[in-house]
Amino acid sequence: MSRWIVLLRGINVGGTMQVRMTELRGALTAAGCAKVASYIQSGNLVFESALSRSEVSTLVTDVIEAEFGFRPSSLALKPEELTEALAENPFPETTDPKTVHLWFAEEVPDPRATGELEQLATETESWQLAGRVLYLHAPNGIGRSKLAAGAERKLGVPATARNMRTLTHLRTLSDQT
Repeated sequence: MSRWIVLLRGINVGGTMQVRMTELRGALTAAGCAKVASYIQSGNLVFESALSRSEVSTLVTDVIEAEFGFRPSSLALKPEELTEALAENPFPETTDPKTVHLWFAEEVPDPRATGELEQLATETESWQLAGRVLYLHAPNGIGRSKLAAGAERKLGVPATARNMRTLTHLRTLSDQT
């Protein structure tokens, strides 16, 4: 069995695509996953499964569709991938982990995305694209960031973001499962 961290996109936001984590944990356990845990309501899962990356993502979205009636996108990561992304954070001096966000893309974005991302960044924001991960330090808040709002569109591939605080917690949680 492999450990997986699954990031769901767009659930439990603004009253739409509601998923009760307790029910989802139970449904995933019934579907064959082991040691299923979740962190906060925004769609962060950790569990063990013998399935491959793509099979894990499909299973999670299939279970959500069966239980809740919609199919969110999901991205599965190995704990080692998350550990590597956290270690490569180009903004380690940042004291507030909620101001640094990482976008995990399903595949490596086109290198031309760099120029388009640069156009969206303000002078207070710092960012770096490294492989499948976009790092953004937005000290004035992610909600005001044009780069954050347009990141996935500019990357040109499906991606989902989490702040350093959430990711650090998920990494710890994956060690406990």
